[in-house]
Amino acid sequence: EVQLVESGGGLVQAGGSLTLSCAASGLTSEDFVIGWFRQSPEKEREGVACIRTRDGRTNYADSVKGRFTISSDSAKNTVYLRMNSLKPEDTAVYYCAASVHTITLVTTPILSVFFNSWGQGTQVTVSS
Repeated sequence: EVQLVESGGGLVQAGGSLTLSCAASGLTSEDFVIGWFRQSPEKEREGVACIRTRDGRTNYADSVKGRFTISSDSAKNTVYLRMNSLKPEDTAVYYCAASVHTITLVTTPILSVFFNSWGQGTQVTVSS
């Protein structure tokens, strides 16, 4: 059973930075796609970024391109989301999720339907 645990959320001022971590366990191979999604009460769930653990290929939502960077550390089975130049509209609960479908790397938007294991989420709040 795949388990995902997010950490690193918190309160930050607009323009600031945070790094989220997603620790994965129970992965049955080295070839997974790990994605970050976010959801706030006002908006539908949005795919933010995803990365293929085998070769590092990535996909980003247009809303975060140039500000967010997703990376992975295979030795630690951990995927990171570095978030720079944060805006109040980035406020949301951030979830990481795992998928075996590489189509997630080419779709716009990143589709949550292809991800079948989810973490519990971590709150990110950006104050203006």
